[in-house]
Amino acid sequence: SPEVTINYRHGLPVVTLTLPTRSERCRFTVKPMVTTVGAFLQDVQREDKGIERAEVFATDGSKVSDATLMEVLLMNDFKLVINNTAYSVSPPVKDNLSSEHATEMEDIKSLVHRLFVALHLEDHQVRKERELLQKLDRLKEELLPLEQMKARIMESADAKTSRLLWVGLALMSTQGGALAWLTWWVYSWDIMEPVTYFITYGSAMAFYAYFVLTRQDYIYPDAKDRQFLHYFYRKSKKQHFNVERYNKLKEDLAEAEESLRRLRQPLHLRLPIQEINDKD
Repeated sequence: SPEVTINYRHGLPVVTLTLPTRSERCRFTVKPMVTTVGAFLQDVQREDKGIERAEVFATDGSKVSDATLMEVLLMNDFKLVINNTAYSVSPPVKDNLSSEHATEMEDIKSLVHRLFVALHLEDHQVRKERELLQKLDRLKEELLPLEQMKARIMESADAKTSRLLWVGLALMSTQGGALAWLTWWVYSWDIMEPVTYFITYGSAMAFYAYFVLTRQDYIYPDAKDRQFLHYFYRKSKKQHFNVERYNKLKEDLAEAEESLRRLRQPLHLRLPIQEINDKD
């Protein structure tokens, strides 16, 4: 018979057609979940070198793409054109297949999925690890000049902050010495007591003004850090140090290192011992 027929054997569709040159029936067993229409047509043309044209059309006349899976094609009727002959093909309805065949098909799908994961997951992890290592190298290379500039700016800001603290101590010591000299050698305590009171009250006003302006209590470590940041940002602006870019690069570096740590945790359980030692 010149017709194209499709039957299921052991859960797989078998397409039977007549080769035009050899005039004999030939069977093609199809793996519907991995075979495309284009691959099936190539198999047919390889079997008979006299086939110059092999195409598949839907019932409405539209051409079926070569990238379409045979599993999708076999869901509906279609036309198979070989050279100048068109064959109307009616695949068996899947619902009419025996439960045994349907179970076999599901088992095959599950097996294909497990094989894919087993063969490709480790390669994907190794490739991802390589990409993260390249990203880390790039980020560290970009951060190196910024780190060096930041270290110089921090050293300068720390030195200025320390000088300011020592100046404050010197001024307080000078004030205490002057009050003592005025109290015991120039005037009496009766005269100096109101002076010390207003100096104390003025200091309290200064601390309150600090709170109003900064919304922070005047605590020496916090005040020192605030002054350090003031010097740091002022020096960064003068030397064109991009603080925002530096912080962004540091965040990206930390994120990449965390991603690499998470990736290597299962990766070291899968890689051969030799590869793990090479990486360490």
